[in-house]
Amino acid sequence: MIKSDHHGGWIIFISFIVALMLTAMPLPDWATNWRPAWVAMVLVYWCMALPDRIGIGIGWSMGLLLDVLQGTLLGQNALGLAVLAYFIIQSHQRIRMFPLIQQAFLISLLVLFYLFLTLWVRGIMGIPPQLWTYWMPAFTSMLLWPWLFIILRDIRRRYHVS
Repeated sequence: MIKSDHHGGWIIFISFIVALMLTAMPLPDWATNWRPAWVAMVLVYWCMALPDRIGIGIGWSMGLLLDVLQGTLLGQNALGLAVLAYFIIQSHQRIRMFPLIQQAFLISLLVLFYLFLTLWVRGIMGIPPQLWTYWMPAFTSMLLWPWLFIILRDIRRRYHVS
């Protein structure tokens, strides 16, 4: 039997819980469309940092929790986050080498792709497309990525999450 020396699973769990809480946090009407894709960004970070521990299954599970939290079609966010996790795991070594600014632009593109997948599912269900503000989380996620990356990296190092 091979003993794995994984540490800090509770840190990963808490980071996803905080991301879900930030997603559920009430905002003023003018700011609701600008809410960053917190769960997607945390998933991207952990898939980049620990691709052998965090993967498509975690992305799917977090997407289902997000669907329940937001009251959307069950599987809508799950599909988007699972595909997002797949893309990150496939290219995590390359993405790690990018400077934070380039990572932020990549996060913007990935969140746009995630939003497109959820919009596609909504379109299949017959829900009409939303306004242009539907795409704003990609912009705010791009702006917040460097800070989120640094915070999660420091937490991972402090608590020796491996």
